[in-house]
Amino acid sequence: MTTNLTVQHSLLTDYDINLFRSGKHFRIYDKLGSQVIEVNGVKGVYFAVWAPSAKKVAVMGDFNNWNRTTNELFPRWDSSGIWEGFVPELDNGTVYKYAIDAPDGRQLEKGDPFARLWETPPKTASIVWNTWYEWEDKDWMEKRNKHNSLDAPFSVYEIHLGSWKKENGHESLSYKQLATELVDYVRDMGFTHVEFLPVMEHPYFPSWGYQTTGYFAPSSRFGGPQEMMALVDALHQADIGVILDWVPSHFPNDAHGLADFDGTHLYDHEDPRKGFHPDWKSAIFNYGRNEVRSFLISNALFWLDRYHADGLRVDAVASMLYLDYSRKEGEWIPNEHGGNENLEAISFLREFNQAVYGEYPDTVTIAEESTSWSGVSRPVYTGGLGFGMKWMMGWMHDTLGYFKHDPIHRSYHHGEITFSMIYAFSENFMLPLSHDEVVHGKGPILDRMPGDEWQRFANMRALYGYMFTHPGTNLLFMGDEFGQTTEWSIDRGIDWKLTKYSPHKGLQAWVKALNKFYRNSTALYEKQFDQKGFEWIDHGDHTNSTLSYLRKGKDEDDFLVVINNFTPAVRADYRIGVPTAGTYRCVLNSDDSEFGGTGNYEIKEIKSSEGEWNGRAQHLELSLPPLGTIVLKLKD
Repeated sequence: MTTNLTVQHSLLTDYDINLFRSGKHFRIYDKLGSQVIEVNGVKGVYFAVWAPSAKKVAVMGDFNNWNRTTNELFPRWDSSGIWEGFVPELDNGTVYKYAIDAPDGRQLEKGDPFARLWETPPKTASIVWNTWYEWEDKDWMEKRNKHNSLDAPFSVYEIHLGSWKKENGHESLSYKQLATELVDYVRDMGFTHVEFLPVMEHPYFPSWGYQTTGYFAPSSRFGGPQEMMALVDALHQADIGVILDWVPSHFPNDAHGLADFDGTHLYDHEDPRKGFHPDWKSAIFNYGRNEVRSFLISNALFWLDRYHADGLRVDAVASMLYLDYSRKEGEWIPNEHGGNENLEAISFLREFNQAVYGEYPDTVTIAEESTSWSGVSRPVYTGGLGFGMKWMMGWMHDTLGYFKHDPIHRSYHHGEITFSMIYAFSENFMLPLSHDEVVHGKGPILDRMPGDEWQRFANMRALYGYMFTHPGTNLLFMGDEFGQTTEWSIDRGIDWKLTKYSPHKGLQAWVKALNKFYRNSTALYEKQFDQKGFEWIDHGDHTNSTLSYLRKGKDEDDFLVVINNFTPAVRADYRIGVPTAGTYRCVLNSDDSEFGGTGNYEIKEIKSSEGEWNGRAQHLELSLPPLGTIVLKLKD
């Protein structure tokens, strides 16, 4: 008979167990998983795993030749379902899995749900590791509440780390390389934040990280945990915030992952009408199970705690809110009131946001939510879900749809470009042109711009000019800033050689100028979520396909005049009403030659004239450049 070489030991107190079982233990990662400790002067690893239906649990790994019986764990006496034990003389770097005997007799091999590091796929074992790191971002952490506040500039560069830049045509950059190259680029371009598509370990690279197995580990494809931390540290030292995509909506069915963990549907629902996601063929978390809530909220706080993340963008919130999401009649189970709302998920999201903002009030949560659900970015105490911001998916669809029209037809579609302002202040909206818009046959955004080459790039500049002056915050996916010409592919990455060519270089310079202008213009961000920060000048000039409006800051005299011309026709002697008499100067013009524009319609200074126009006593007359955005400011 094989002797059990595991020592009975526990790091879990009764208080820990009570919190975990009530769904309120938001630091359970300090107690479950693998922890390097000393017991009676002997160094080793303490293992603890939640597997309540298991008949037996052991640790197997390279240290015991993957034997299922050498290091059995001990079930706790408190019916918590946690198995634990101490294996002497192990250390960081130990490769392991849990050998679980299921109630039906099957022998499972599972990775550790709380592992801090995993083997590089296609290998699937967990690795004992720590999260110690000597941070050098004190200055950022002390002032990041100003960077993440709702009245601060927030311009996001969305990135898939594995394909932002490729070496030798196919090799991804490491965390260490990104800490230099990515940081330098983002700082030069002027974005305030980066958003990483999920960095958590995932077995299938083409899932972009959205099929997560290692919720507590950055992908080892690019390096180790400390190298990932160094990347965040470098971004912070460059005054750039870090938003992480987080996926609490579903998880894959890989044999080594959370699915069927102890031989039962431990983390998901047994009934596929609640537990199986038809779109992604994956499992849906059981938000009504308290231990699952502890797992997920602990995971959210873990990235804010150990990796100094500045916020979480929560993926696929709509799929969590609705029981009938992507389901036909008879394929879903109504809630206790007969409705289609997932009451358990709603409760979970509210608690998640309360926990994040309670523990880290200087961070931000952002919802990818595509429906008209009310109060997504409103406080929980008012009945909202508690997010800081919400992606403005309606704006994205309407705007891209409008720009696809040939300019000669845009006068018939004017409502598409103005409709967003009807609901722009119902939520704290972020305007996203994300990775989802350049995949699955949609092609690059540039391909949706009509006309010859010059017109296509002018349309892109007008699109971005309108975007950056529209109320709300902004997000651009990598490659969009210079006009990627092919659909995004994780195998190829983005095509950096395009930036050698004038049209692409000009567009890139325009985005850089927009970021700088946005960051330096209080009128664009101090009231970006407040109706008082926006005022139409003329939204009804569909004949000329122009839009004009004011953006206003907190000070009464702090305002900008924005005029968009969405046709290639020059609008000579165009008249526009302004709120104040004086001389106006052009502070931004997408038609400048440095951005790839004609350079023929330079606007220096214009003095207002008396005479009512657009309901105002003063007006300006000027020539609007073709397919252009101009911004005017009252001269001091």
